[in-house]
Amino acid sequence: MTTMTLAYQDSKTMLRRSIRRILRYPSMTVMLVGMPVVFLLLFVYVLGGTLGNGLSPGGGGRAEYVNYVAPAIILMTVASAAQGTAISVATDMTAGIIARFRTMAITRTSVLTGHVLGSLLQTVVSLVVVIAVAIAVGFRPTAGFVEWVAAFALLILVSIAMIWLSVAFGLVSKSVETASNLPMVLILLPFLGSGFVPTDSMPTVLRWFAEYQPFTPIIETLRGLLLGEAIGNNAILAIGWCVAITFLSYLWARSLFNRRPVR
Repeated sequence: MTTMTLAYQDSKTMLRRSIRRILRYPSMTVMLVGMPVVFLLLFVYVLGGTLGNGLSPGGGGRAEYVNYVAPAIILMTVASAAQGTAISVATDMTAGIIARFRTMAITRTSVLTGHVLGSLLQTVVSLVVVIAVAIAVGFRPTAGFVEWVAAFALLILVSIAMIWLSVAFGLVSKSVETASNLPMVLILLPFLGSGFVPTDSMPTVLRWFAEYQPFTPIIETLRGLLLGEAIGNNAILAIGWCVAITFLSYLWARSLFNRRPVR
């Protein structure tokens, strides 16, 4: 067999292992889906009326705000699901299984690839659930078929970037507890962008950070695709950020995996 064939078969085996772990511990998936759903309900039903009235001179209230905040919640779902990746990787690194894998005739990168593909499937399921809940509480996207395909393609690209970054977080962590905390910054970043309020309502320093951090162009692109708003150069910036994060995170994770001793 060729090296590529062996790598494919090893990655497929590790993917099955990852899926079995997800099915064996459904509470993790419930927790990862539950966080964005709770935030969605909180911001729509508790804060949505007031925040929605501030979005436009006429004051659209809760109905307008749910359309504004839903893309940010959808993106938060990706970041929340990636947290599970860091926990799974850190668990493997501290439980001794990786030490055994390194003694076996398998492709080393297949271990990480299995985590990434398994987490990607988990993320897709989480996105479907959260989008369904958003529609149930009043989210009314105007996107056609092409726009939905483009939006899901962007979400997959973002998911891959966040998952590889979380893999690196899991590898660099010395314990599972640390791994569960590091990805929290990914969940908080939409709050410091255009996800929940327009950036022009923020103080100058915070507005500058909000406008130039990676999640803002991603949110604006997603909002433009789903709601028919102007996208401008946000799509180029969003794709550029995702590609850069994926590439750098992959190199970082691969280096950490090859160098880090396991117990």
